[in-house]
Amino acid sequence: MMNAAIQTNIARLQIMKAKVLAALRKGENYELKTELNSEYRERRKEAVRRVIANMTVGKDVSGLFTDVLKNMHTDDLEIKKLIYLYLINYAKTQPDLVILAINTFVKDAEDSNPLIRALAIRTMGCLHVQEVLDYLCNPLSKCLKDANPYVRKTAVMCVAKVFDLDANVAEENGLVDAVRAALSDSNTMVVSNAVSSLAEMNEMSPQHNVWRLESQSISKLLTAVNECVEWGQIAILEALADYTPKDEKEAENICERVLPRLQHANGSVVLTTVRLLLRYESFVRRADLLARFSKKMVPPLVTLLSSEPEIQYVALRNINIILQRHPRLLSKEIHVFFCRYNDPIYVKYEKLGILVRICSERNTETLLNELKEYAKEVDVEFVHHAILAISRVGIRYESAAKKAIGTLTELVETKVDHVVQNVMVAVAEILRHYPGKFEAVVPTLCEYIDYMAEPQAKASFIWMLGEYSEQVKNIASILNSHIESFMEEEDASVHLAIINSAVKFFVKQPQKGQTLVLKALKTATEKCANPDVRDRAYIYWRLMSADPNAARAVVLADKLPVEPESVDLSPALLKELICELGRVSSVLQKPGSTFVYKSMEKAGVPLDSSGMGQDDAGDSEDGAPGASAAADGGAIAGGAGTTTAGEPELLISF
Repeated sequence: MMNAAIQTNIARLQIMKAKVLAALRKGENYELKTELNSEYRERRKEAVRRVIANMTVGKDVSGLFTDVLKNMHTDDLEIKKLIYLYLINYAKTQPDLVILAINTFVKDAEDSNPLIRALAIRTMGCLHVQEVLDYLCNPLSKCLKDANPYVRKTAVMCVAKVFDLDANVAEENGLVDAVRAALSDSNTMVVSNAVSSLAEMNEMSPQHNVWRLESQSISKLLTAVNECVEWGQIAILEALADYTPKDEKEAENICERVLPRLQHANGSVVLTTVRLLLRYESFVRRADLLARFSKKMVPPLVTLLSSEPEIQYVALRNINIILQRHPRLLSKEIHVFFCRYNDPIYVKYEKLGILVRICSERNTETLLNELKEYAKEVDVEFVHHAILAISRVGIRYESAAKKAIGTLTELVETKVDHVVQNVMVAVAEILRHYPGKFEAVVPTLCEYIDYMAEPQAKASFIWMLGEYSEQVKNIASILNSHIESFMEEEDASVHLAIINSAVKFFVKQPQKGQTLVLKALKTATEKCANPDVRDRAYIYWRLMSADPNAARAVVLADKLPVEPESVDLSPALLKELICELGRVSSVLQKPGSTFVYKSMEKAGVPLDSSGMGQDDAGDSEDGAPGASAAADGGAIAGGAGTTTAGEPELLISF
């Protein structure tokens, strides 16, 4: 009875708790509703702030829609911004109620304050509601001819949003033509935003025929690029990079005019300028000009490596692509790419790759000494990459191979397990590339057999035993110990290496190796479950039984030098990435078409157009509307944003 009473009381308490929480929730919205309708301006302002705060953390305040709308009739710019943000957030879910705010929008679009006019036009475009479109065209047309450049530059970006919603309406009302005419505007901010808007509309158009840069506009854009803000410069430079010059003289002129952009503090401006110069190389034939352009590119690329680690990484990924087009571009700046103790590991990996790529015969010794220090670090994975870089330097330059072998020999003397194992793999790669040379190092490596545990290191060491068996005095005992532990090994590469080395030892020294090879082949054929290993053993057994001379000819046949796996991009991919330098494609080092989808449903990602969208390419720096979002949305003019179905959307999976 007592337990039943306790359970009943607990149930009652839970019901009371639920009722209290529901009342509190209801009470909060009721309180906000009361405050929004207060006769005191400061209380209404504070209530709007609280509504936006609740909306930001995910609370549903859509029930206050009509009460928030009542506060739109105010001269307070802060309240207007907050209310407009609220409207943008709930416009999709309550499009019918948004119509109630149209009159205020239209009135604000004719306000004496240019910031309010621009804010009204921007918000109407960002609502992305079909019902608003009919009321937007007339105010937008007026704002495109506004006397204030801030309003005009906001209006040209709004045309792109109208085009996204309904391309026919934008064309029929002359909005697209007005943006084309804005390319001749006297204000550089308007020009840069017009370029960004036209590029975005051209990307959205199925036929990509909205805009094509013509030679008559080139001079105007080249003048504007020196005066507009950084994001506007990026928009113009991207348009120029995609432009095909009509002749060599025009290409030279464009390159000369954009060269000062290489000195800009913004890394995106620098990389976009480099992209333009690299693309125009096919149009400029004068060798002295090409050499000067290449020389001008070096200092800004080096300067980017003094930035934050994230920017360094982006710069290094782009430099890696550039060096595949111009391998010697940064050969004199090798010290800049030396790893620092506080570099993040992802930056260190990129630097190692570039160091190997830009090294030349005259600085291989300096580089190998540097890499030797890296190989003594505590990070095991970094040590692996450093030792691999040493072998790649030795393989790339025959004159450096001896020094590379000496460096690896010094490292193996540290007797650190992971260092010794990586050295075994690295030395084997060098010996495969230079057959018949440097075999004197094999006896030295035999002294460190006890430090090997990784299958790749074991397989490399056993391969060296068989290939250079005449250099090792106690090879029989070493091979015998590996054959004894044959079944303890799980990796097939080690099994195959043991069989190959035993056969090579037998072919070279039949009397000493006969017992070993029989033992190895018998173990492999009778006890090993791996079919590849068994088949290899059977082939060798039958070949040696049928014709020993043929077996000798096969096993000891001259081998071509083994080339390391190429880390270079294919010519077609390199050409495509050069045209996308400074974009996400260059960081991922894959074409944009592999991660930008034309159909949202095809990509399996839900549509979401509730945000403000891509902002102006050149918002003012004085706190004007949208200034805080310019750095996020303007870096790639006409780039993929959150759009309706059928338009590009950036979808990256790292």
